[in-house]
Amino acid sequence: MKSVSVLDFIGNVKKYSVREVCFVFGDDSFFKFHAVRTIREQVLNGEDAEFSNRSFEADNINFSDLIKEVSTRAMFGGDRRFVLLESADSFVSRFRGELESYLDKPSESAVLVLELKTFPSNTNLYKKAESVGLVIEAKSLPDKEIPAWIIKWSKQRHKVECDLAAADALYERIGSEAGLLDQELAKLALMISPDTGGIINVDLVERATGSWRTQSTFEMIDMALAGKTAAALKQLNSLLAAGENEIGILAQIAYSLRKFAAATRLILDAEISGRPISVHTALDKVGVKKFFIEKSEKQMRMLGRNRGSQLIDWLLQTDLNLKGGSRSNSRFALETLIIKIADQRLR
Repeated sequence: MKSVSVLDFIGNVKKYSVREVCFVFGDDSFFKFHAVRTIREQVLNGEDAEFSNRSFEADNINFSDLIKEVSTRAMFGGDRRFVLLESADSFVSRFRGELESYLDKPSESAVLVLELKTFPSNTNLYKKAESVGLVIEAKSLPDKEIPAWIIKWSKQRHKVECDLAAADALYERIGSEAGLLDQELAKLALMISPDTGGIINVDLVERATGSWRTQSTFEMIDMALAGKTAAALKQLNSLLAAGENEIGILAQIAYSLRKFAAATRLILDAEISGRPISVHTALDKVGVKKFFIEKSEKQMRMLGRNRGSQLIDWLLQTDLNLKGGSRSNSRFALETLIIKIADQRLR
């Protein structure tokens, strides 16, 4: 089977049967997460499903141990195990030949999923994976396709209609990061009412994406970026005590920080291409208003490229944790995010 796009796979689950080996690759961590989750949901079911669910960092397991995992049936949880190998690029490079041999006769006891950033289509492993496995490409959407995706995703994932004007407004305000758009849709879905016609409309987007950007939240973010961890956490506590919703607070944080993440990406890409650009230029290119650039430049330098390059992943992970992806409570998820942003040692 030829490789499939992540949106086609997620939107047409019954069309694709899960194979014993699945490769999920691409540059969009949000779409990769949902592809992996969809596969897991197809493999595991029932109350004991978690007994058959295993996940490993690729650097923490060798090939022989992986084979033991996929060859062992779980005592509980159904006939097949689900084994996920995260960040598997280096693993594939080290054990390419062994993986090719494994694809000739994969274990029927488990479904093995390898999550990758890149998976070159001109390799023998890729070609063999297409013929006997399932290959899913999870790449970021072109900007022109974002509004249509917002409409479709709102209905599919959040069970609420979103009209085109609202989708355009949401894209204009939030940008093209699918994970951040998803958390905005989740927030807006909770706010629909008879006044909005039971849908997400442009009035709701304009009202909601402005109302939660309070001065106190800006102050909290400024404190975190300045390395004032205790003060930022105290401000977070005040927001929660005032009844602010955790998802709403995260949306505010994401709105403020996504341009720092985008600017960091521009700087790193420019350096790789041999044409470095300044922090000022990067901020200008991602749309930071001119009267905010001086302040934003100072904050970006405090943040550093290490934390700047991880912002999107941190925001996405916090969003997933708030939606049940972690056993920790919501306050802890937000506190962890604030500490990461504020910790100068992570520069």
